[in-house]
Amino acid sequence: MELSDIQLTEKALRDYKLVCRARDDGDQKAYADLMTIYRDPIYYMLLKMTNSSVDADDLTIEAFGKAFKSINQYTPEYAFSTWLFRIATNNCIDFIRKRRAQIVSIDSIYTNSDGEEVSINIASETLDPEEKIIEKQKILLMREVVSRLKPHYKVLIELRYFDELSYEEISQRLDIPLGTVKAKLFRARESLYNLVKDSEDKI
Repeated sequence: MELSDIQLTEKALRDYKLVCRARDDGDQKAYADLMTIYRDPIYYMLLKMTNSSVDADDLTIEAFGKAFKSINQYTPEYAFSTWLFRIATNNCIDFIRKRRAQIVSIDSIYTNSDGEEVSINIASETLDPEEKIIEKQKILLMREVVSRLKPHYKVLIELRYFDELSYEEISQRLDIPLGTVKAKLFRARESLYNLVKDSEDKI
């Protein structure tokens, strides 16, 4: 489908030009501009879905990461914003489903859209001795995997996930721009994911 055959709004045309620069020319500023335009709207949508600023922050980065990784699949048949929000929404739904799959049932209930009472599941915070040993082994293995990252990625992962610092705190600690922290953390998590995949039989 030719671009001339599609009626784009001024905003959608602006986005499409940025997408073309990013996709065809590898223009890093175009990627950054797309993030600047949509970071806050994506974040606040995900905040409503998760009710957690930490989860919304992480999922926002993941959404942009997935979108940019598959940007060759985007066509102007739909506005870039529509495509991006769909990726962010689907990724968040997957995240919520996985989190719910790890929980155990208690007696709390809520009413669904059909008026039926459904039990709410809340994670058990108590580990038995065997589970504590397994959890400790996982943490030790994860630290070992993180230690194999490139030094600048290793520092970011440790500050974010071991020291539990916010992006703003990491930015201040390392004296680098907030946008740089988020972009580097995305690449660091991707590198970590690849290392974990190699070690998944041990985890």
